Amino acid sequence: MTLTRAAIASAVPLLALAPSLAMAAPCQGVPTATRLTILVDNVNTARGLMTGSLYPGEASQFLIKNGALKVWSVPATAPQTRMCIWLRGPGTYAFAVYHDANSNGKWDHKFLSGIEGFGFSNNPRTLISAPTYDQVKFEAGPGETTLHLRLRYP
Repeated sequence: MTLTRAAIASAVPLLALAPSLAMAAPCQGVPTATRLTILVDNVNTARGLMTGSLYPGEASQFLIKNGALKVWSVPATAPQTRMCIWLRGPGTYAFAVYHDANSNGKWDHKFLSGIEGFGFSNNPRTLISAPTYDQVKFEAGPGETTLHLRLRYP
């Protein structure tokens, strides 16, 4: 097979995009004009899954069973994991994430068997209890909004 100069010239722009396309994980949901990108930092291992929950702009829905708009997982990557979701539109939301390092589909938080990493939008300080909705809510504008979260491993 012989490549012509024209074929090579047309392939060069596509090759330049290849690294960024390979690193960009697809966004969850149906594409809209509003996208949320979450960059989860302080991921201590690439084992398992990073599981995120997106909550609506209602405090009564935060951290309750079936209260999330969407729960999804992506493979964990260290030291940072990227997550992405299409939002229904601009507005107020809250986000929680945990590192399901053993891929068992739940957040393990037993003192003796280990506590998997977790985090929230706005990176509130958490000691003994979960943060309040007011501590973690954020505004997503039109276009793209990016959150930077730091996992905590107690």
